[in-house]
Amino acid sequence: MAKFFLFLFINFAALGIGSWLIGNPASNEWYNMQNKAPWTPPGWVFGAAWFTIMFCFSIFMYRVALKFSYQENKYIYFVFALQFVLNVMWNPVFFRWHMVLPGLLIIIALTAVVLYFLIWGKSHVGNAAWWVAPYFIWLLIATSLNAYVLVKN
Repeated sequence: MAKFFLFLFINFAALGIGSWLIGNPASNEWYNMQNKAPWTPPGWVFGAAWFTIMFCFSIFMYRVALKFSYQENKYIYFVFALQFVLNVMWNPVFFRWHMVLPGLLIIIALTAVVLYFLIWGKSHVGNAAWWVAPYFIWLLIATSLNAYVLVKN
C-alpha cells in the first residue's frame, strides 16, 4: 500500500507544482481574455477532473509497481517521469508564458505518452489499464481546448 501512496504523492505533486507555477488560471487575465471553445467546462470541473484523474492514474501505477520493480522495467518508470515533466511543463508554457503553440505540442506529447500507458498497460497489467482512460479522455478534451485557443486567437 505504501507504493500506492507514493504514486498518489507524486501525481498530486505534479498538480501542485503546476498550480504553483501559474497561480490560479481562473483569475489569469490573459486566459480570461482568450476566445475559448464553447465546450470549455466551468473552472470547478478542472479541479474535480484532475483530482479524479490523478487518483485513477495512481491506482494504475500502483498496479504496475506490484508487477514490475524499477529494476525489472526501468523503461516504464522513465515514461512515468516523462509524463510528470510534460504535465508540469504545460502549465507555465500555456498560462504564464502564453506560448500557445508550444503548449499544444507539449499537450499532444503528453496525450501520446498517456495513450502509450493505456496500450502498454492493457498487455502488461490487463484491465488495470482502464484506470488510465480518464486521463487520456481528459487530455483529448484539454488538447482540443488548447488548439481552439491557438486557432481562434
